[in-house]
Amino acid sequence: MGDVVQQFFAVKAKIAAAEHEAGREAGAVTLVAVSKTFDAADIGPIIEAGQRVFGENRVQEAQGKWPALKGSFPDIELHLIGPLQSNKAKEAVALFDVIETVDREKIAAELAKEIARQGRAPRLYVQVNTGSESQKAGIEPRDAVAFVARCRDVHGLAIEGLMCIPPADENPGPHFALLEKLGHEAGVTKLSMGMSGDYETAIAFGATSVRVGSAIFGTR
Repeated sequence: MGDVVQQFFAVKAKIAAAEHEAGREAGAVTLVAVSKTFDAADIGPIIEAGQRVFGENRVQEAQGKWPALKGSFPDIELHLIGPLQSNKAKEAVALFDVIETVDREKIAAELAKEIARQGRAPRLYVQVNTGSESQKAGIEPRDAVAFVARCRDVHGLAIEGLMCIPPADENPGPHFALLEKLGHEAGVTKLSMGMSGDYETAIAFGATSVRVGSAIFGTR
């Protein structure tokens, strides 16, 4: 696993360089290490190397490995970065510290109900489908600001950020610029954007967190 640790430190160095290049404060960008499909044995060396923020795509998969890891490392922050089904809201609120994929009214209502019931409030981001791709989750850009307002005013949810996944075959820059604009209009302070292939570009456009998996762990 030495390679994984080396790759982790290489990504950290590139983030620092991109922050500097963009004239941003050192440490302004949080690295979310995307550990989906990797088991606890693969993740352990990165935790030992100091990483504490991780992203998972599926509630069920995360339930299988993270409770024990969080028991050993209570300062770990776990992000849900994959689509959330309403019937998994209970488990998601119980396990995740940040849910980045709030994207429709039904999910907002279920999360509000579970937050009230459990007395546990994960930080919440609205996912925006910046490319209006029919196969992809996320709220349409034209509806995003109003949806954030509804989440706050109707459901009492404290939305702190926006998240996007640009189309794979397009220049991500305009998508990151759009998310930054929408974030400003919606009055949020956090932008989750940028993955293994484009996180340095995302940092130039104001990302406050980047979701990096294969550049650290390799491909499964």
